[in-house]
Amino acid sequence: MESHRHAPGEYVLGVDSGGSGLRVALGTVGGDAALDTVVCAEPVRTGPSGIDAAHLLDQLLPAARQLLARHGGGGLMATAAIGAAGMATLGEQLRAELPTALADALGLRQLALAADAVTAYAGAVGQRPGAVVAGGTGLIALGTDLTQWRRADGWGHLLGDSGGGAWIGRAGLDAAMRAHDGRRGGSPALLARLEAVFGPAVELPGLLYPRTDRPAVLASFAPEVAACAAHDPVAEEILRDAAEHIAAAAAAVCPKAGADDEECEVALTGGLFLMGEPLLVPLREELGRQLPHARAVPGSGDPLTGSLRIAQALATEGLRLPLHPTLLRVTVSGQEPGTPQGATERGSRPVSH
Repeated sequence: MESHRHAPGEYVLGVDSGGSGLRVALGTVGGDAALDTVVCAEPVRTGPSGIDAAHLLDQLLPAARQLLARHGGGGLMATAAIGAAGMATLGEQLRAELPTALADALGLRQLALAADAVTAYAGAVGQRPGAVVAGGTGLIALGTDLTQWRRADGWGHLLGDSGGGAWIGRAGLDAAMRAHDGRRGGSPALLARLEAVFGPAVELPGLLYPRTDRPAVLASFAPEVAACAAHDPVAEEILRDAAEHIAAAAAAVCPKAGADDEECEVALTGGLFLMGEPLLVPLREELGRQLPHARAVPGSGDPLTGSLRIAQALATEGLRLPLHPTLLRVTVSGQEPGTPQGATERGSRPVSH
């Protein structure tokens, strides 16, 4: 990575783009916390070419200038890190257009583009070896020994996200519909909650299938499953199955998982784990069974914190997280990625699954 000297008063930018909108944090070179934040409530659009770079810039640039104006407006922007949901598979337009656009608009010398799982890792674990399980509507696990990334799941509600909010909600609604039909495995308690939340069970397919936000609708029922778990064995079993899936994802990515002389720190981050003890009790049991040498810890920061940490590490030449062409890519102003002096050159190793 090319060496840069940074003058006092230089700023760094952390960005988190997700389903609930765009969040932007301003920090300083050498700082350890955000000075200020701006929230843009409109999610960045995704189209046939992936995540829309122009739409992201339309929100990001005014937010960045607003933050700079609040803090005197005379500072320089040294580095930025942008974490985005879907970056790994839908971020080609961002990787192609943002480095030049942000260098021109803000004078950035270095830019990191990261999958949201990477910024979740940086926020939850920092720059240490370990693993993070990011759970919300979906679920993904990411781990590193600081030489390569290992990823498990995060494949969406049709192909995976096992144990995530949409998975739990769908299992709960399945059990409710079984009770409605009189089939084995049904839960009258969950049927009662389905009808309280959505109305008559026979109308649920018509409400659910036309929706473009089906994963979020499914996930909205997950707290109902947790609320029933204390007195309903079917709901309790759904959460136990979810815990088994979550622990399996963590076990797949932990550095040296299961080695007698290695302890893997597993950070749990995301709204899924706010369901509390109905999920956390069986999850701790499963982690103990599948990863006896792991230590589960709460995440110390969210993906926006992680983005800011990556930007600050770039500015001080202290980035230790491994680079990767789609998971964590760094560009240096004035250089093409992959040139001998480019920071992205050592990010060419494949992610391990």
